[in-house]
Amino acid sequence: MNICILNGSPKSSKSTSELLIEYLMSFTGENETVTYNVCKSNLSEEQFSRIQSSDALVFVFPLYIDGINSQLLRFLIELEKRGFNNKSIGVYCIINNGFYEGRQNLIAADIMKNWCKAVGLTYGQTLGVGAGEMLPFLKSIPLGHGPNRNLGIAIKKLSRNILSVNQGEDLFFSPNWPRFLWKIASSYNFWYPRAKGNGLKRKRLKDRAD
Repeated sequence: MNICILNGSPKSSKSTSELLIEYLMSFTGENETVTYNVCKSNLSEEQFSRIQSSDALVFVFPLYIDGINSQLLRFLIELEKRGFNNKSIGVYCIINNGFYEGRQNLIAADIMKNWCKAVGLTYGQTLGVGAGEMLPFLKSIPLGHGPNRNLGIAIKKLSRNILSVNQGEDLFFSPNWPRFLWKIASSYNFWYPRAKGNGLKRKRLKDRAD
């Protein structure tokens, strides 16, 4: 079968979406799988043709203000204009966010469901991954173990549905890691360094707008 994995992350490299794609591809076996980054470059007519005639489309992208980013939105609009040669394509999503709760991805999943209806394709399933920015720090831990246990189980279920082009229940989950530990780890390993890199002090992160 032909599987197209569409990376919808605006990041130039080392994104959580790239890591999730890597995990997914470890389950796709010997099927013909291609990956396109739809936010970084314009696709060729040949690439669009491959997308339009694939057996399964897998969108992997980060959450942006409870929805999808503008670059991915433009790509979805372009696909809607072009239409599809194969109307039996199954559409699947892996959405990650920086919140602890995976259910924060619910609205973005609904957006993708509505897009499937608009273009006449079958919505298959979404994985809503919580604490996405934490995943690169857990790369050395095998899927299905420790903090990656829920992620491993979910990706295995998703891959089975993709390979059989079946539908499945959306899965929204958090890492197997206590929320208070996630908050500490994310602050010291991500948010504080990010703030410092942008010239902000820690106390500014707690400021509230009037």
